[in-house]
Amino acid sequence: MQALYAFLQADNHDLSKAEKQLHASIDKVYELYVFILSLLPELRDFALKSQEEAKLKRLPTQEDLHPNTRFVANKAISAIGDNKAFQRAVNGYKISWSNEQELIKKIFLEIKASELYTNYLQEASVNYAQDREFLAKIVKGILEDFEPLNYFFEEKSIIWTDDFDLAFSMVIKTIKQIPENKPDENFMLPLYKDEADDKAFMLDLFRKTILNNEAYEKLIGEKTQNWEVERIAMMDVLLMKMAITEILNFSTIPTKVSLNEYIELSKNYSTPKSQVFVNGILDKLLADFKANGELKKTGRGLME
Repeated sequence: MQALYAFLQADNHDLSKAEKQLHASIDKVYELYVFILSLLPELRDFALKSQEEAKLKRLPTQEDLHPNTRFVANKAISAIGDNKAFQRAVNGYKISWSNEQELIKKIFLEIKASELYTNYLQEASVNYAQDREFLAKIVKGILEDFEPLNYFFEEKSIIWTDDFDLAFSMVIKTIKQIPENKPDENFMLPLYKDEADDKAFMLDLFRKTILNNEAYEKLIGEKTQNWEVERIAMMDVLLMKMAITEILNFSTIPTKVSLNEYIELSKNYSTPKSQVFVNGILDKLLADFKANGELKKTGRGLME
């Protein structure tokens, strides 16, 4: 959607260049996922360093001398940091937090001040599953909505703004499946479920939406006769073009799935009234496609 929007608004319609940018933007999502995951060992290291420095105070307290080490000894964090596939990913993207210690401090203090952290340290004992659960809750309850961290990522890459939900959900899912004491086992999530099929679908949808851009704009215009297409929200028009492309050109995707997907996207990326508007226009177009025999779906029940 974002790549199509940029392409159709640009003066230079270089399809090959646009496709390369599309692939690059997808890979950036994975970089963000690795970046967030790498924050957890970094926070553990910061906490450990802070505890060691506290012991060297001129007048250390009992707490300074005998700190609670539950967080720094979290086995799930150790499993992440020791994992070879994770290390390769971090090195591959050249990820480093070394120049961001002030941000690391802010994040750790936010975690430390939370009831979640206090309760975790006060548990009589914890097992590996509890270590993982604590990490997942920290990511979901604190890191995901921590504004200084989101701002940091936005500064790194403006295209990451819309990728936070996906990347954080990938991190949480990863944490929940990290094995104990298996540094050689690759627990990292793949970027694609089926790389060949997913990439083929992505490029096909991208290209066919562009190739049919004018024809589908005309179809939309015929169903919005009381509106000039230019006055309809651009994102609404684009989402309807993508929906038409998918409905008419992808025989194995159920029509309902396509409709629901683009209506959902309109709720998140367009105007408050877009959901009803997009749904209404697509319903009218779908009725025409059925009447004209233009729907070519393979498999039972895919027409509905």
